[in-house]
Amino acid sequence: MASFAVKVTRLALKCVSAVSPEMAGQMAFRLFSITPSRKPRSPKEKAALAAAEPVMARARPVTLSFAGGWITAKHFDAQPAGGAKSRVLLVHGWGSRSNYLAAMIDGLTAGGAEVVALDWPGHGASPGRTLTMPAAVRAIDAAWRQFGGFDAAVGHSFGGASLACAAGGVVDDVPSHVAGKMVLIGAPSEMTWLFKGFGRYLRLSAKAQAALEDMVMRLSGRKIEEFDAARIVGMLGTPVLVIHAEDDKEVSADHARRYAAAGGNIDLEWANGLGHRRIVSAPAVIARINAFLHASEAGQRRAA
Repeated sequence: MASFAVKVTRLALKCVSAVSPEMAGQMAFRLFSITPSRKPRSPKEKAALAAAEPVMARARPVTLSFAGGWITAKHFDAQPAGGAKSRVLLVHGWGSRSNYLAAMIDGLTAGGAEVVALDWPGHGASPGRTLTMPAAVRAIDAAWRQFGGFDAAVGHSFGGASLACAAGGVVDDVPSHVAGKMVLIGAPSEMTWLFKGFGRYLRLSAKAQAALEDMVMRLSGRKIEEFDAARIVGMLGTPVLVIHAEDDKEVSADHARRYAAAGGNIDLEWANGLGHRRIVSAPAVIARINAFLHASEAGQRRAA
């Protein structure tokens, strides 16, 4: 049953839509872009942040600027320092932060990778209260410019889709950035799904829904249909490992299957029983990613 706040929001948007569907769509987009509170929502999340502190203390914070704002990146040396086999860009999902990827960071650096972990706008140590896919692509571009490219890119949930969209050059004024290998964990395969679902949740009229989706064009210069992560990675030909749990309740396993069907360069690995969040800390998942990233150390760093 919808909360009182949701019911009021639906009613307000309906009233606005009767006068101006475009305005209602723009209001819905602002709601869509607001990021969750950074405060831990449960004792379990507080414990996870506390457990992450020893790993995060090894980071060197780096400020990355891009059109429209700045974010904080956290730079980790490989273990042992100075012996990095590869440079990895690591990005978290919506409503998360790099600290929640501490086990992944520890595992990747122990495997010989230098890791750059981003906090998206409105998340973790980065400022702001909103996040959009175009802003995420710009943040990835800022990381590329600062560090000169990455051998591999690993992303969870929204982060995985963002890496794919950045590789596809879907923001008009931002060049495409393709890592040598990509790992997408519990990632949505296209953005239309998110917008349609949000519109249904708010019960937007057809015209207001069109205005909501048109905001993507205004911010990126591309239609929402072009933010198709599965199609993009399938066309790239870059080695891609998709890891997903069939019991993921936030991003349906159908997205993983859609990735797998997009091209012969994409391998799908099921991590059933780990849901949407525990999957990023599971030792077996981290070991599988390390094996994938270091299967061939002959590849050169790409700075596309």
